[in-house]
Amino acid sequence: MKKQTGIWIDSKKAIIVTLNDGKEFICEVQSDLENKVYHDKEGDKGSFQGNQHINNDKTFEERKKHQMNTYLNDVISTVNGSDELYVFGPAETKTKLQQKIIDSKSNNVEKLKSVETADNMTQNQIVAKVKQFYKQ
Repeated sequence: MKKQTGIWIDSKKAIIVTLNDGKEFICEVQSDLENKVYHDKEGDKGSFQGNQHINNDKTFEERKKHQMNTYLNDVISTVNGSDELYVFGPAETKTKLQQKIIDSKSNNVEKLKSVETADNMTQNQIVAKVKQFYKQ
């Protein structure tokens, strides 16, 4: 039997549902992404180091990019043994995951069956959506 996996993902967490031999396994991967709101309240708009101006926004964006990369790598490593992948969720994190899978040039590209937009969902709704997708 195929190991089929559905991934509901946003910038805070990924809920991974794996269907294998009639059983379902649910796992959650938390992200460590920082929130811009906290940085806006700091009031410090950068600093000077000699002639060079260091902008906190640029540093924050660079740090966030690395945190997103680590988060997506964690999700991919969690689903590595799957035969089929179905990715869905709100916002743009799902497309970043899709692009990361494509860029990785691994055999996960053939496993990726669909990427869809979905609202915020409860865990039960996520499981039902994954089961419905693979039932087709």
